[in-house]
Amino acid sequence: MTAVLDIAGYTLDYALPKGGSFRALENIVLTIARGEVLGLVGESGSGKTSLAWAIMRYLPGNAQEVGGTIRLNGEDLRSKSPAEIAAIRGRRIGMVFQDPSTSLNPTLTLGAQLSEALVRHRSLTLKQAWAEGEAMMAKVGLHRPADMMHRYPHEASGGEKQRVVIATAFSCQPECILFDEPTTALDVITARQILDLFRRLQDETAVASLYISHDLAVVATVADRVAVIHRGRLVETAPVIQVFNRPQADYTKRLIAAVPRPDRRLNDTTADAEAAPLLEVRSLTVRYGQESLVRRLLGVERERVLGNRAVSLSVQPGEILGVVGESGSGKSTLARALTGLNPFDGEILFDGRRIASAGDMDRAYRRDVQLVFQHPDSSLNPRQRIGEILSRPLKLYGNGHEADFPQRVAELLEQVHLPRSFAQRYPHQLSGGEKQRVAIARAFASHPRLVICDEITSSLDVSVQAAVIQLLLDLQRRFGTAYLFITHDLNLVRQIAHRIAVMFRGELVELATVGELAAGPKHAYTTALIDAVPAPVG
Repeated sequence: MTAVLDIAGYTLDYALPKGGSFRALENIVLTIARGEVLGLVGESGSGKTSLAWAIMRYLPGNAQEVGGTIRLNGEDLRSKSPAEIAAIRGRRIGMVFQDPSTSLNPTLTLGAQLSEALVRHRSLTLKQAWAEGEAMMAKVGLHRPADMMHRYPHEASGGEKQRVVIATAFSCQPECILFDEPTTALDVITARQILDLFRRLQDETAVASLYISHDLAVVATVADRVAVIHRGRLVETAPVIQVFNRPQADYTKRLIAAVPRPDRRLNDTTADAEAAPLLEVRSLTVRYGQESLVRRLLGVERERVLGNRAVSLSVQPGEILGVVGESGSGKSTLARALTGLNPFDGEILFDGRRIASAGDMDRAYRRDVQLVFQHPDSSLNPRQRIGEILSRPLKLYGNGHEADFPQRVAELLEQVHLPRSFAQRYPHQLSGGEKQRVAIARAFASHPRLVICDEITSSLDVSVQAAVIQLLLDLQRRFGTAYLFITHDLNLVRQIAHRIAVMFRGELVELATVGELAAGPKHAYTTALIDAVPAPVG
């Protein structure tokens, strides 16, 4: 088949601020035919996104293209002028980004943004573009498309926004579309719906697609061929079945080995079911939306949104309790209530002590119950060195004398397998996985009895995720810590949890051991959740 996208011998460097250069891509050779999906997989920093930006001709100022060609239906994109590239982007090459919130203008309605693309790239009148946009909204499965056209991005869910972005890309009828981690920020059911939509539109349009992802299970379901990239070089390119069942490169074999498989248990610890619970949650309810004084004086009632509805569960000493569910199911709401960040009704018992509100969460409770957030970038102070960040809980909870803090910080870093020298670095000087290790070290600085992990591996590539999970299990064996492990990755949680709690629309709909779920879930939503999970590869 004739290649729609043809890259031959492409090499890319980035100039460094203090002189010299860094080679991001070397001698890249790949082709994508009409109607074909080529999956591009590799770890963070492997060069996946750099290649996408090179194809889109949107490289930063310090990029240095050393050699090679990038051709779209025979035309060399590297030889095009900026004006010619501006006409090609969107019209002949589309792109769907990882986070739809960053690719949609928050000041314009969704309909205005979709119709603007159609006016620009297909020369439709505004009236024609609006009608076509509404039809595309319906085609991508958005309910009440006419109303959706008038909504702003903040009035749509993550899945709805990603559907709008996909609708925009396909509506311009391009020859090639690049998908850069389009489902990473979505929960498992929404991601499954987006993948189903992608496959349907792909079949209908026969567009050439480059699907970039670190999720090998997802790539296995959508791609015809797979290219594996490592440190800027393609180490293997072959049909999807061959790559995942008979990988040739050692790096590919390591990637596949790191993919979570529910039939491969990583946790060999057992929780004492007969012991008194460490944590008990009884009829915990969280409501969002406070009544204003003016509303109360006028007697106007405002409907409050339930984030959690009468949730009851327990965590045994040393147990890993997985909490799963789609976005908006109440998982993070529960975590925030347990740490005093959300007001709640009901009660919490910790080691037998009653906690009726955040006011009852004294220093001892906050020392014993720690929270690790999903994004370390938002939880680590960018103005402080790592040593200062790790010293704070030592000061807060009185763990030793201040003169001993440098040694304690060094021990905490070694505990999470980071060099002592990292104490002098700032967060921006660390990778995503390294920053998450620092966040874990900070949580363990107070010797907690319960650590709440809120989607802490969702933004990590598969090999880094595997390393972080192994670290958590090592720390649990060493300290006997219990975990409340919140995630939407069912394959992962079935590898490590003793029991799994399933949340749906703020309610706990099922609580069972991993073995009981494997034998057959009891709730229909749990069944739908399991069915939506991509099958493990390898």
